[in-house]
Amino acid sequence: MPELPEVETVRRGLNQLTLNQEITGGDVLLDRTIAYPFSVGEFVDGIEKNAIATWHRRGKYLLAELTHSSSLSSAGWLGVHLRMTGQLLWLHRDEPLHKHTRVRLFFGDQQELRFVDQRTFGKIWWVPPGVAVESIMTGLAKLAADPFSPEFTVEYLASKLQNRRRPIKTALLDQSVVGGLGNIYADEALFKSGILPETLCIDLQLKQIERLRTAIIQVLETSIEAGGTTFSNFLNVKGTNGNYGGVAWVYNRAGEPCRVCGTAIQRIRLAGRSSHFCCECQTLPGVRRRD
Repeated sequence: MPELPEVETVRRGLNQLTLNQEITGGDVLLDRTIAYPFSVGEFVDGIEKNAIATWHRRGKYLLAELTHSSSLSSAGWLGVHLRMTGQLLWLHRDEPLHKHTRVRLFFGDQQELRFVDQRTFGKIWWVPPGVAVESIMTGLAKLAADPFSPEFTVEYLASKLQNRRRPIKTALLDQSVVGGLGNIYADEALFKSGILPETLCIDLQLKQIERLRTAIIQVLETSIEAGGTTFSNFLNVKGTNGNYGGVAWVYNRAGEPCRVCGTAIQRIRLAGRSSHFCCECQTLPGVRRRD
């Protein structure tokens, strides 16, 4: 599933390629991809003859601010959630259609923005002007602070974790704890902060939470610089793979030597998700970490 760095990579690419160009039409090839409005015809009518002023990211959601091409007044919002296998690709209209193409948005100069989604879990919304985005895209209201926001302080993270008797890895995947963080970067951040994934939140010391906050930001920044991670099918808007996977500390490296100490990386399952870690570099609270 694309996580924060992959979604941020897509956002930046979309802002480079799609802004201030009129959407001349659209074609919905799989009706259930459109989460709102419930009529596909209303969705196409809502976005047609409007332009994208800018793309925003909130957690793993993409939000395009739409304006009327003629008056530049608000034309609502276009929302996208890639979910597990969604891709937004900027292509020439003559490019052959991938069999998993679900939605096409047409622009000038024979360009189009295609939503390709193999597993069909991805969703697209058009929120009309004057309507609160969170009232339609209800998942936005449940999001915690973004790791790059001023609100994501040590005190904030500590307040989200204190008194929770659940493994820290499981907590980090909860979007009401950290907005946008997923399985890959939770593993990476826990390695960087020296915390074992099964450590209970309630047992974490403040210094560990400080290290964890710093590590979350660092691994996300590193991955964004690398264009995200491609372990399965992530592509940026130009169809290029991300490069972070080649330098990952622990994720997807079970059995391989730790890049720091040489110990074999281990893999366990927590709440149905894989967790990768180094038993030497990551420790339980109160145990001195190898430096």
